[in-house]
Amino acid sequence: MTSVKAQKMADWQHKDLQHDSIFGISTEKAYNELLKGQKGKTVIVAIIDSGVDTTHEDLKPLLWKNKNEIKGNQKDDDGNGYVDDVNGWSFLGSVRGNLRYDNFELTRLVRDGQSRFGDLSQLPADTTGLALYKEYKNRHRILVAKANQGLKSAVFVASVVDSIHTQSGKKNPTLEEIRAYDPETLNQMGMRLRFIQEMAEYADFAAYREKIYDKPIDHFKKQIEYNLNLSYDPRPIVGDDYKNIKEKYYGNNDVTGPDATHGTHVAGIIAALRDNGTGINGVADNVLIMPVRTVPEGDERDKDVANAIRYAVDNGATVINMSFGKQYTPNKKVVDEAIQYAMSKDVVLIHAAGNEGINVDTEPSFYPYCITEIGSDKENSWIEVGASASKDNERLVAIFSNYGKRTVDLFAPGVQIFSTMPGSTYGYYDGTSMAAPIVAGVAALIRSYYPKLTAIQVKEIILKSVTKVENPVIIKGQSRHLSDFCRTGGIVNAYEALKLAATY
Repeated sequence: MTSVKAQKMADWQHKDLQHDSIFGISTEKAYNELLKGQKGKTVIVAIIDSGVDTTHEDLKPLLWKNKNEIKGNQKDDDGNGYVDDVNGWSFLGSVRGNLRYDNFELTRLVRDGQSRFGDLSQLPADTTGLALYKEYKNRHRILVAKANQGLKSAVFVASVVDSIHTQSGKKNPTLEEIRAYDPETLNQMGMRLRFIQEMAEYADFAAYREKIYDKPIDHFKKQIEYNLNLSYDPRPIVGDDYKNIKEKYYGNNDVTGPDATHGTHVAGIIAALRDNGTGINGVADNVLIMPVRTVPEGDERDKDVANAIRYAVDNGATVINMSFGKQYTPNKKVVDEAIQYAMSKDVVLIHAAGNEGINVDTEPSFYPYCITEIGSDKENSWIEVGASASKDNERLVAIFSNYGKRTVDLFAPGVQIFSTMPGSTYGYYDGTSMAAPIVAGVAALIRSYYPKLTAIQVKEIILKSVTKVENPVIIKGQSRHLSDFCRTGGIVNAYEALKLAATY
């Protein structure tokens, strides 16, 4: 998830461009004009993510329950060999507890290199991979330096904020009180001006401070203590034979985990109970949510991703949402094989393109991605999704979104999306992580109301029915047509997709 400034509107992704002048996906139009009075088939949607709050008021009735016999060391509490009331699976836990933080994959690669090459003073006979290890080590050193500098800067800014608190005598000052404050130093003058310019977007100063000052400190601390720390290896918590990439049966049944914020938000976008007078409306009705906890605060591991995909497929999911990715993938083959397995079982796979603002045609740095050759016309059921904003103008493509004329299929709403949060709360987030479940919801709608269509046909329908973008858009300072930044040149549209599905 990322964060940008935008006008907040709780349901804008469901609006219709022609009727509302907002570039949503025409969800409500689809329900009112195409689906009214129709009954769909229940569809299982797997959410491979950080976890889902299974007690959330808008999600609890929609949770899938596992009735399949389990294998290996996957035992339920009563030991009868069946997971009667389990809503999914976690590959990030065991009887020892739950893994929350993990390294970046780059950190793990450097640690593996250290175990082989040591301090480089005495090299082993086999130096295969030495040059790559040196490259990884240098990139890791740069990231550590940036994290330390970022933390230092964030702490300094927070100290200026604290000094203003102390001198003003106001614990939670209002915007008017900030305007009236008489600063004593140049740093306080600059901070006061920033407060005045930015505070109006927040409920109060405490909310502003948490978002702008406290979160950066927490962000860099986590990077230094966990993500980039070569001495930190949490995998013993899981207790698997990690180097055995073919191992499948490990984990526990805690699909919520220690922080289910991201996965809960994703789940609500797809399927939050519609028209129940509570919270929000998801894109799709007739959905059962299958949480598969795989993504820590750090980089997910290839072994876990592959097993999560297989678990979802083997337990009946016909749509899989994957709002995650990383720059390095040392065991790409095992993930590719799982993706191929899912495709062979008629599953639609939806993946977020990433939030680095880069061209993934030339910088394929957000794994996993479709295993078919880049630019290939070979049929597959993988959909890669970029993030769009609400207005049909040059800023339609979110500034953070990755893009690619050959590798990103389409765009979907991903800016200031309001959805479910842990504790039966709701909140706004931005990111391609929010755009992917919009498309997953559309895929679930098609599979529900037109169940005879194959996964490949569902993808074809979604891509053929996009709303084409006529106005030029700006990405990285370039003003060009959207077709230069994704395969379809358009934004997903639920109404048009369902209308097209009816003709198949």
